[in-house]
Amino acid sequence: MALSMNDDTYTDTIFLTDLKVETIVGIWDWERKIRQTVSIDIELGADVRRAAVSDDIEDTLNYKKVAKRVQQFVADSEFQLVETMAEKIAQTILEEFPVPWVQIRVSKPGAIRGAKDVGVIIRREKA
Repeated sequence: MALSMNDDTYTDTIFLTDLKVETIVGIWDWERKIRQTVSIDIELGADVRRAAVSDDIEDTLNYKKVAKRVQQFVADSEFQLVETMAEKIAQTILEEFPVPWVQIRVSKPGAIRGAKDVGVIIRREKA
């Protein structure tokens, strides 16, 4: 069955993996005084068919702009919880970019002794 370019049920995914940002995050006093590196994975709902046909960046979501916006937002912010950080990243993307949904994974490497990583994954949709 061929899909038409107007078929709103067809959704592709654009992803960014391991976007590193230095920020203030944590609940302990010492964490509030230093910048720590967080790793962010982003999945974005998109329809890439038009861009696949045209081979033109104007016909797709410019993921470089998304990455730069997230890096700026996180670097300029301070959070106690990675849960709050993930939620605010999702809200920012949904408000500023034409995507129907976003999935955010924020991890804080080395936060727990004996564990490589700890974090949260959330998925949010436009209202």
